[in-house]
Amino acid sequence: MAPTPTVSIVMPAYGVEDYIGKAIACVQAQTLTDWELIVVDDASPDQSAAIAQKRAETDTRIKIVHHTHNQGLSAARNTGIDHASGRYLWLPDPDDTYDADLLQSCVRALEDHHAEVVVFGVCEAYYDQDGSFSYEHKIKPHPGNYDTPQAVHGRLLQLEQETCYGYAWNKIYRRDLLERSHVRFRDVKLIEDISFNVSVFDHVSRMVVLESTPYRYARRIAGNLTNKFLPDYFPLHEQRIQLLLDQQKRWGTLDDTARGILGGLYARYVLSAAERNCGPQAHMTHADRVTWIRMVMESDLYKELIPSAHAAQSKALSQAIRTLQSRKAWRILTLARVTHIVRSNFLPLFTKIKSGR
Repeated sequence: MAPTPTVSIVMPAYGVEDYIGKAIACVQAQTLTDWELIVVDDASPDQSAAIAQKRAETDTRIKIVHHTHNQGLSAARNTGIDHASGRYLWLPDPDDTYDADLLQSCVRALEDHHAEVVVFGVCEAYYDQDGSFSYEHKIKPHPGNYDTPQAVHGRLLQLEQETCYGYAWNKIYRRDLLERSHVRFRDVKLIEDISFNVSVFDHVSRMVVLESTPYRYARRIAGNLTNKFLPDYFPLHEQRIQLLLDQQKRWGTLDDTARGILGGLYARYVLSAAERNCGPQAHMTHADRVTWIRMVMESDLYKELIPSAHAAQSKALSQAIRTLQSRKAWRILTLARVTHIVRSNFLPLFTKIKSGR
């Protein structure tokens, strides 16, 4: 019987033949060698599975699981989790890269602090439309050890504000935490990671946060899902904010500070959706956009969160919040139009302003 690996790594594969070989090489280069890599071929139409299979032929730690038909990211991750046997679980994306000491430093932190989850930072690498590297932005969460449920609960909205709560790939989880809580990924586009983490952290009592940035997240301007027009972009992000709001209410931690943070997060999504509505793919007239923003202003979330909203060290977001708090549709839509012009004509500048939020 094979020994239990320290870390099970679950890597879904679909349409990533240009990247997955490098991702697997990063896993194989880890200084902690006691791992298993479960590549879930989600019926990929390209050579992703073949590339992974070739690696598996010379490394018995790599296993390939095949879906007979495409089921999506959440289902592929769930399949991998169900096949995992390690003490810990990590869910990296197949088109990103990772420092060689990521697993070793994270496992050490987990074991030193008897934690159930470790959270680490990320280096966002931005690439232009032609694929050339543009610039990078490091996100370093404030480090700390949180050894009670109350301490964990008190930290999570700040993690979301630091853009470190919502991702699954910047965390390593104790696998038995997922097994005893029966948490799995929901099949919902864009917010599958935050939905998963909200469910997971209802059961977390010990967490450690590292300020290191061992994960290199590729943001490709031409192909990033968040840069494309999605008709359900705003309803999905309303769900995201509602999940966070409901969690704070469930924990009894919804104070003025929490409302301010949630309001700032919600303001970003309102403005982002209003900006997207200015593009030709939205097929909206000016009157349609006015109707939309007035409808949003009458929503329960807007009324509850926008009056208390504040930004953390972001002049751009502070200005946007003041505009949203004015409740003047023409001012909000003017800001949305200006934002759309900047995004359409100066996308690298737009991403730099946004990443400095």
